[in-house]
Amino acid sequence: MKFILVFTLPLLLISMVSCKGKAGDKAAPKGKPAVSVDVIVAANTSFSSDIEVNGNVLSEEMIELHPEVSGRLTYLNIPDGALVSAGTVLARINDADLQAQLQQQKVQLELARKTEQRLSQLLEVNGVDQATYDAALSQVNLYEANINVLKAQIDKTLIRAPFAGRLGLRLVSEGAYVSPATLIGTLQQTDRIKIDFSVPEAYENMVKPGKTIEIQTNASKEKLSAIISAVEPQINTATRNIKVRARLNSGKISPGSFVKVLLNEKISGIVVPTNAIIPDALSNQLVLIKDGKAKFQNVETGIRTSDVVEITSGIQVGDTIVVSGVLYVRPNSDVKIKSVKSK
Repeated sequence: MKFILVFTLPLLLISMVSCKGKAGDKAAPKGKPAVSVDVIVAANTSFSSDIEVNGNVLSEEMIELHPEVSGRLTYLNIPDGALVSAGTVLARINDADLQAQLQQQKVQLELARKTEQRLSQLLEVNGVDQATYDAALSQVNLYEANINVLKAQIDKTLIRAPFAGRLGLRLVSEGAYVSPATLIGTLQQTDRIKIDFSVPEAYENMVKPGKTIEIQTNASKEKLSAIISAVEPQINTATRNIKVRARLNSGKISPGSFVKVLLNEKISGIVVPTNAIIPDALSNQLVLIKDGKAKFQNVETGIRTSDVVEITSGIQVGDTIVVSGVLYVRPNSDVKIKSVKSK
């Protein structure tokens, strides 16, 4: 009898331990505790958007002076940095051969006209047939056409200022042999200045024609005003930027200068803190709270500042948006609101 009790007691202890283990398993909690988060309520908010982009300063008009034909320069009127008026002859290429051909054609034209006039008088009294008169008239027209061709060729030997402006540095000397590839100098219209710059497509509403913007150079802290004159109608598909052109309204900047373009806009819309946005490969997401559960919502963003981001679509006024603890929230998980923050 003692032998049986000795071996039965260990089995009884093992059975009790096993029962306790099963009872402990049933008492363990099944789900994870709700994540505590801070939220904001979506509402229309007025905010100021300030961006700064780089711009290039250009003359209103600027050309490089090249001859249209090859030849030797017989006249050169390009004083360094001088102001010239439109139509001023800046250079002339040797045209002696063309002038001689022109004089020859004028002499032949004069003779042809006299012949045509005599035949015209004879035609009236039937002293000559119509075909003979037509041939004489055709000869007059031929010489006139040849003269027009020569005048056009002579005109190509002249380099005129197409507009009033300031000359650059003279790069050749009188007597030099030049070709259409030879750069003689430059001409710029410096009294009117334009600034070209690019902005991301999200800021398209900030660069409407007629809007006044501010310009600042590296050499001075003074801010100059400019007016947007035109916007490129097509967005660059490679950079997703929009090219904009403005014209200086006050002050003076040298062409070629590097400037900063300052844009400011007062905007009303739904904005959220920058850290509330979850970037995704295809879109951006926000975490909303619906019936105590976390819901991940794809959204489209607009203007972005250092603190907030404009939401253009995806949420509505009154939605509850998670702004802290975003990384710990999972889709459809329980969420506990710790506090409601203001923007």
